[in-house]
Amino acid sequence: MSGTVRTVLGEVPVARLGVVDAHDHLFLRSPALPGEELAELPPAQAELAAFREAGGGAVVQWTPRGMGRRLADVVAASRATGVHVVAATGLHQAVHYEPAFLERTMGRLAELFVQDLTTAPVRAGLIKVASGFHGLDAHARHTMAAAAEAHHATGAPVAVHLELGTGALDVLDLLCGALGVPSPSVVLGHLGRSPDIRVQLAAARSGAFLAFDGPSRRHHATDWRLFDQLTALVEAGHAGKILLGGDTTTAGARREGPGPAFLVGDLMPRVEREFGADVARAVFVENPGRAFGRW
Repeated sequence: MSGTVRTVLGEVPVARLGVVDAHDHLFLRSPALPGEELAELPPAQAELAAFREAGGGAVVQWTPRGMGRRLADVVAASRATGVHVVAATGLHQAVHYEPAFLERTMGRLAELFVQDLTTAPVRAGLIKVASGFHGLDAHARHTMAAAAEAHHATGAPVAVHLELGTGALDVLDLLCGALGVPSPSVVLGHLGRSPDIRVQLAAARSGAFLAFDGPSRRHHATDWRLFDQLTALVEAGHAGKILLGGDTTTAGARREGPGPAFLVGDLMPRVEREFGADVARAVFVENPGRAFGRW
C-alpha cells in the first residue's frame, strides 16, 4: 500500500503501520467521568508495550481537544515502545467540557482544528466529533461543520462518536451530504452498541468506514453480537469497510481489561478463523491505512 499516516512522531508509510487498534485512548479526562481519568504515563506506556508484544503496530487515539490528550506523554510512550500513535483534534459532546472551555473555543473550532493538523508541535492525524442519541443537536451540528471545514482545508479524516451507536445515517446525511465530506473520509464509531444491521449495511454502502470497538467489561454487550454483525457485513461484500478497536475510556476499564493486546491475541485470530486471512488482514492492517492515511 502507498500513502502515509500522520503519527505523533511524523509521517509514516501506511505499509509500516502493521496491525492497528483503530479506536482507543491512552489518555482521557472528562467532568462527566469524575475519578476515572486516564492521566498517567506508566499505565499508558504499559498498554502500548503489551500491544507491541502481542504483535500490534499502531494505535489511533480518538481523544479530542480539551479532554486530556497529553500529547507530550503520547510522544514519549510511542518512542519508548515503538508503537505508532495517531492523535486526534476535534471536540466531543458538550457534557465533556466545562462551560468556560466551550465559551473560549466554540467560535473558532475550524481554525483550532486546522492548527492541530498542520502547525502544532505534535500534529493530529484525524478530527474527532460526536453525535447525540438518535439525532444531532446544535452542538453536534456546529462541531461537525467545523470538522468539515478543517477536512476540506487539510484532507484529514473525520471520526464520529455515535452515541450508543445511533444516528449513523443522520451523521452521514450532514457530513457527506450538506457539508460535502467524501464518505471514505468518515469513520463511524461505536456501531456495535446499536446492532441494527440494516443501518450498518446502509452506512457501509455509503462508503464510510465502520468502527466496532469496546471489548471490555464496561461494554460487554457488544462482544457477543460482534461476529453476527461482521458476518452480515462480510457476506454483503463490505469487509473493506470494517475497523476494530478497544476504546478504553476510563481507569476502571483499563484495570478490568482486556486492553489493546486483546485485539491482536484474541480478536484477530478469531476473525481469521471465521472469515479467512484476507479478511483479517483487511480489517486489522489494510482498512486502517485507508481510513486514516493520506494518498
